[in-house]
Amino acid sequence: MGSGGLELPPGDESHEGNSTDVPPGAVSLARPMDATGSIGPELEWDADAWLEVRTRAQRAGRAYIWLNLVEQRLRAVVAAVLRPIYEPVHGDEWVVAAAGPAGQEWVQRAVAVREVSRRKGYVLDPADDNVLSFLRLPQLRELMVQHWPCFEPYFDERRDLELALDELEVTRNVVSRNRALSGAVLDQAERASARLLEMLGAGGDVPSARRLPVDAVEDLVGDRYADVVAVHPDRVRLMRQFPAEDIFGRARRLDAIGIGLNLLVQNFSGRRLVRLAESGCRVRLLFLNPASSAVKRRERELGMKRGELSRSVEMNILHMRRVRSRLRDPGAFEIQVYDETPRFTAYLVDGDGADGIAVVQSYLRGARGMESPVLVLRNGSKLVKSDDVLEAGLFPTYREEFELAWADSRPVS
Repeated sequence: MGSGGLELPPGDESHEGNSTDVPPGAVSLARPMDATGSIGPELEWDADAWLEVRTRAQRAGRAYIWLNLVEQRLRAVVAAVLRPIYEPVHGDEWVVAAAGPAGQEWVQRAVAVREVSRRKGYVLDPADDNVLSFLRLPQLRELMVQHWPCFEPYFDERRDLELALDELEVTRNVVSRNRALSGAVLDQAERASARLLEMLGAGGDVPSARRLPVDAVEDLVGDRYADVVAVHPDRVRLMRQFPAEDIFGRARRLDAIGIGLNLLVQNFSGRRLVRLAESGCRVRLLFLNPASSAVKRRERELGMKRGELSRSVEMNILHMRRVRSRLRDPGAFEIQVYDETPRFTAYLVDGDGADGIAVVQSYLRGARGMESPVLVLRNGSKLVKSDDVLEAGLFPTYREEFELAWADSRPVS
């Protein structure tokens, strides 16, 4: 008789592991697996189910990264402000004292969880062996609210801080219980987290972040894709996420190579280019020679009328010449043409420094530049694991290609 009141089939040495005969009145507790190792159709997931759970896992993982960053930063801020006040009197119990009578329930729960974690060996880092490390976002927020006069000198507006924390609460609750997170709620959580980190003074150490903000996920796993920080299926989607003003504005150096450089010429006004150059930006523009045979081949590839592409390139060059003529120092705004087969278009912004950004597109046989995939590169490399080899990404490759093409090109008067 089994523990659940069910009669188990008796063992049979002569048929051990292979017997299919079940005595009368016995109940089989497990269904044998078939020869392929399948667990049975009633327990399998179809393709749609796997897609759904993977989507849920990806959203939850992305949200967790943001929540983890916010919680760590908020914990550090609370410690920096309240520890000097309470620790001299209460010692290691300063968190319990700071919680006060109103917070005794949750602070004592944190103390108990800490003790259990210590006994079971769950505290892996000695730096986490304190009560503050076992407080979550709601408790950290409560400490800030209770002691707001202590935090007020460091924050402009309490309401903005609390609203951002409110927006995170739904996401925190869903992720902590492994429930489905919608795309809209995830987007809201990412925006709220970014605002919170900015309020809490969590500035990044990436020089180019002022031009292209560092996404939390990129900051953690971006090295997996070298220095590629974004991929867009076409230029339209690039411009939605990364407008021309964000790409070229406040640049101190701009190198561009392509056929007609439409991303710059048609999306960044001549007046803005003049102001940019007058502010000290050095510009080098490398167009495909509109009279070259490469232009004619490209016209045939795209199915364009004869001379259509060359006239478009000529108009762009003339526009840039007019911009150059308005400058006090035309030498800082160089325009040249090349005759080789165009292989890519690249806009290297501040490419001589660690804060450089590049927008790169390859020329496809039947697609115009507006329709071609776009890579966004961030100059500089980072080492995540100590045993990794620090390798350069794609940015230096395109910068070198530009310099080689520039050396073989001819100036436009």
